[in-house]
Amino acid sequence: MDALLKEITRIVGAGNVLTGDDVSARRVDWLTGAPCRAGAIVRPGSTRELAEVMRACHAARQPVVTHGGLTGLVHGTEADPDELAVSLERMKAIEAVDPVSATLTVQAGAPLQSVQQAAEAVGLQFALDLGARGSCTIGGNIATNAGGIRVIRYGMMRQQVLGLEAVLADGTVVSSMNRMLKNNAGFDLKQLFIGSEGALGIVTRAVLHLQPPTPDVQTALVACPSFENLTGLLGHLGRQLGGSLAAFEAMWQSHYRLLTQESGRHTPPLSPEAPFYVILESLGSDPESHGAQFALALERALEEGLISDAVLAQSDAQRQALWAIREDIEGLIQALSPLFTFDVSLPIPEMHRYIVDLEAALARDWPRGRMVTFGHLGDGNLHISITVGSADPAARRAVERLVYTPLAELGGSVSAEHGIGLEKRDYLSLSRTVEEITLMHTLKRALDPHGLLNRHKVLAPVDG
Repeated sequence: MDALLKEITRIVGAGNVLTGDDVSARRVDWLTGAPCRAGAIVRPGSTRELAEVMRACHAARQPVVTHGGLTGLVHGTEADPDELAVSLERMKAIEAVDPVSATLTVQAGAPLQSVQQAAEAVGLQFALDLGARGSCTIGGNIATNAGGIRVIRYGMMRQQVLGLEAVLADGTVVSSMNRMLKNNAGFDLKQLFIGSEGALGIVTRAVLHLQPPTPDVQTALVACPSFENLTGLLGHLGRQLGGSLAAFEAMWQSHYRLLTQESGRHTPPLSPEAPFYVILESLGSDPESHGAQFALALERALEEGLISDAVLAQSDAQRQALWAIREDIEGLIQALSPLFTFDVSLPIPEMHRYIVDLEAALARDWPRGRMVTFGHLGDGNLHISITVGSADPAARRAVERLVYTPLAELGGSVSAEHGIGLEKRDYLSLSRTVEEITLMHTLKRALDPHGLLNRHKVLAPVDG
């Protein structure tokens, strides 16, 4: 590796090849806090530099792991000592914003929040939003097809990308920086890289689709007396608010009570006795008419028994306080550590039975275990945190089987928005057919025949 690092140093500069303590001082993800174990961290400053680095790595058969904001939860950025980590932290420029075409061209290392701010500066918005907005990067968002809290209105990251540029394992640059909404000239190559977790190529730049501003934000926290009422409320708001409904974030009582009453981290806006709570958010342009429409929708939901109580945010500070209950992952970690986290997707009508059965199975196998649930209910995504008092590998595997196995029968997925990485690789067959996985291997061999990019991530190694 020494000779290769000398060549890479010539390409990116001495200050951009980190080794030794400069590597181990970095964390491989924010949840475990484990130190990075890569042989070195390479920080290219441009697509050209990255392409040269990858050509050198390809010639030396050197495995590479891509690093973005390191906010993932599936061990997708772990690197062994015989691997190099490629960090795109220097490639974070907002290259262009076109208000007429409603597009923004950005380098992959830019944090999501900086993209949101650049869009707002020209009177538009970038619709993707998630709790890690200040740390996660656009490249990571693309690589994992990130979802977030506004999927039911704007879709996932895939819907926000018009074009992108990527560097393949051999250093080939595939530049498909399309800026048009409609382009049916052959295969849509960008789709190969969106959601591929860096296993097919390293995304370096992207053209993002911006949306008109929605300056009026109506936010409420409501309590629902049953899961049937919860799903009924989702349908009711869809009819009453139409396309303005942007967030429908459900919290089971386990989540709400833990972060308000038990931990004392947040003042409970509503009594913690209801089985379900939802943060509702609607986005509009006219405060008077939009606010009246939102209030009327809540009033009718109360009249129909879909909700038992509600509080409407009257200021941005109150809105932030409501969202803080939902987004307080640090509070979950403090209360439940050691914990296992899961990100699953399944048909909405199956959610209640799935959670009830999972809680029963957990109580059977670990009487002192605990489970906390919340999620983007409107798009079928649940986040589950489980503690059994131990973080050893045997306990993890046992809990994973409880969580993942029922999903196959229910038509669910082991990953809704966090990807597969190493953590879920062995369970991929529960959500994908043999034919699908075979085709994934075919694509991997075609674009990365030596298996250098994020090796062993997503797909298990194939003998021969």
